[in-house]
Amino acid sequence: MRLLALALASLTAFAPMPVMAGVTEAIREHILPAVEEFSAATADLAETAADDCTAEALRPSYRQAFDAWMGLSHLSFGPLETDGRALAIEFWPDPRGMVARTVEGMTADADPVVDDPESFPEVSVAGRGLMALERLLYDDALSAYGAGDYNCRYAVAISADLSRMAGEVLADWREHAELMRTAGAEGNARYMSENEASQVLYTALLTTIEFDADQRLGRPMGTFDRPRPTRAETWRSNRPLRNVTLSLKALRGLALTMSDDPIPATEAAFDTALVTAEALGDPLLAGVETPQGRLKVEILQQQIRAIGDAIEAEIGDGLGLSAGFNSRDGD
Repeated sequence: MRLLALALASLTAFAPMPVMAGVTEAIREHILPAVEEFSAATADLAETAADDCTAEALRPSYRQAFDAWMGLSHLSFGPLETDGRALAIEFWPDPRGMVARTVEGMTADADPVVDDPESFPEVSVAGRGLMALERLLYDDALSAYGAGDYNCRYAVAISADLSRMAGEVLADWREHAELMRTAGAEGNARYMSENEASQVLYTALLTTIEFDADQRLGRPMGTFDRPRPTRAETWRSNRPLRNVTLSLKALRGLALTMSDDPIPATEAAFDTALVTAEALGDPLLAGVETPQGRLKVEILQQQIRAIGDAIEAEIGDGLGLSAGFNSRDGD
């Protein structure tokens, strides 16, 4: 009997272990619904553009597509890494103003690539995606175009390209989900141990918390002597604070799937930051130009960083995880 017990113990030690807590739930309840929503929103954007590509007609569908992107953008590994899709969908931060130069250059030259759907994906990522489309739809010098004008056709090309990429991300995620579910199983070369799938989700969670604090808030804050509100994400379309709020809500949803145990400190930290964000009443984060307004944004920034501390204590320590490399690192 003792030999049998030892043999069974040996077999158990080398058998693939079940995926760690939260991966299956995250895929089913958070990831796939977010990817499906983005695919549907960009399909609607492309359909709207094909019918009426003027700025006024496209703005509602654009806002819906960006809302859906905020539910997905934190999942910057796997399918969003493939072919640089994340940057092609949203090229931001953009400290060198590459989107402005690329879009203005294409419109000035009337680059015919916008009329060639097969060649358009070869355009620089700064000339595609949500940020390039924002310039066309909200920049005063670019948005006053009519049906059939070059900028209108350019908007159609961007919208169709976004829908194409979203469809590819959805198809790839359906395959990638199975790799995550079978982490550690024989033949799974992507997730070679059972905790790697949990690790990549945990890293995405913490990295985006930092991104919200350091980039989405930090860039418009600038310095006390030199605030930079026009460096905020999507300030032309009046949604810098909305992006922060939607990102936090998406991250909260992911966090809730990642532990079998209650995470009251993490939930409370998210709730505190969301209440502060929604009470800020400053959609453009323009208040950073005044001492009082800057203080309010600093408080929100501190509260977002406190979410990261709570996640590390409750989820990271509970699952034995630590943040690893993420494709956002170095932004």
